[in-house]
Amino acid sequence: MKSSNRANFVVLTYKMVLVILSIVLMTSSIIVLVSYSAFKEQFNSSIVYQTLSRHKAESLYYLMSQENHHFSTAFDKNYSPPGLSSTLLELSTSIRAEDARSLFGSELPGFSIYDSNIIIAGEGTNFTNFPRESAPPLDETLKERNSTTKVQQPKENNGTNAPNNNTTGGKKVFYIYHTHSWESYLPLLGLEGDPDANKAVDSKTNINIVANMLGKDLEAQGIGTEVDQTNIGQKLKEKGWNTNQSYAMSRTVIETAMTENRDLTYFIDLHRDSLRKDNTTIKINNKSYAKVVFVLGKANQNFEQNLKMAKALHEGLEKKYPGLSRGVIGKNKSTGNGVYNQDVSKNAILIEVGGVDNNFDELTNTAKALSDVISQFYWQAEKVDAPAQ
Repeated sequence: MKSSNRANFVVLTYKMVLVILSIVLMTSSIIVLVSYSAFKEQFNSSIVYQTLSRHKAESLYYLMSQENHHFSTAFDKNYSPPGLSSTLLELSTSIRAEDARSLFGSELPGFSIYDSNIIIAGEGTNFTNFPRESAPPLDETLKERNSTTKVQQPKENNGTNAPNNNTTGGKKVFYIYHTHSWESYLPLLGLEGDPDANKAVDSKTNINIVANMLGKDLEAQGIGTEVDQTNIGQKLKEKGWNTNQSYAMSRTVIETAMTENRDLTYFIDLHRDSLRKDNTTIKINNKSYAKVVFVLGKANQNFEQNLKMAKALHEGLEKKYPGLSRGVIGKNKSTGNGVYNQDVSKNAILIEVGGVDNNFDELTNTAKALSDVISQFYWQAEKVDAPAQ
C-alpha cells in the first residue's frame, strides 16, 4: 500500500472512530439524563421545539455535506453549525449559553417571569409587557360591586346568519370557559381610570360577558358553542380551596362537559390581562379593540398541536386585524400553571382578552374579530379533515 493511500486510510479510520465515539457518548448521556426525574421535567416537547426551532435548515445540509460535498451548495459558505455541546446543554437543563436569563431565571426572586418565552411576537411584544395574572384573595373574587355602568348583554343568535350555509348541524363543538371567572374590567364596574388594577374583579360582571359575546358570534358563523357559566370562585370556596387551585377546579368543569358532550373538540379558556390600557388597546380603521394574547403551557403534552392552532389564529388576526394579537407566549411551571388544562385536547388554548382598562365597545369589537378568525380556522380545518368523496 502506498504511503499516501495508507495516510488517507488512517485519516478515514480516525474520523469513523470519532463519529462512533460521539454517537456512543451522546446516546449514553441521553440515557443517563432521562433516568433522572428532574430531567424528565425539563425534557418535554416545548423544550425540544424551542431548541430545534433556533437551528436553521442549513444545519442538516451541513451535516450531510460532510459525507457528500454536493450538499455544500445548499447553504451559505459563512454558515457555522450549532455546537453539539450547547444543544445538549439546552435540551438537558433548559440553559441557553447565549441567554443569561435562562441561567438566573430560576435562582433570582421575581426573575423567573422572564423564563417565559415569546414563541411568536406580536407588534410591540417584549419581556416588559408579558401577560400578568392577578391573584386576589378568594373573598375578593366573590364580591359583587355596585356598578354604575349598565352592560348590554349580547343578543341571542341561533346561527341563522351562518355564511355559506356552514353549520355544525346542532352539535356543540366549541367549549368556552374561564378558569378565573372573577376577572373583570374597570370600565364595566364604573371604575374607569382607577389606579388600582386589583379592583377589576367581580362575581357577576366579569369575563363571562366576553365569553357570551364570543359564543354568540361563533353561533352566528354556524359553529355550535357551549359557554360555561360556572362561578369558579364560589366552587373554590365550597371545596375550601384557594385561587392557586383554580386550574384544578376548572379541570373538573371541563371533564364533566366532555363526559356529557362527546362532540366537544375545541376548548378556549378566556382570561383578562392585568396590564394597563397602553399595552392592551389598539385602534384599527378608526375602531378601538382590546388586544389579545395566546398563552400555551410548555409542560403540556399537546404543545405542538395547540401551538398550530394558536399560530393559525395569530396569523389570521395579523392578516385581517394587524396589531390586534400580541403574539403567542409559552409558560412553564416556574412562571405559571405550565399546563393550563391544555392536555385535554389537541385544540385547547388560553386567550387573554384585553386588560383591566378595556371598555365594553372594545371588548365587543375584539369578540367579533376573534369569532371571524376562529370560524375561518375551524371551517378550513373541517374542509381539510373531510373524507374524500
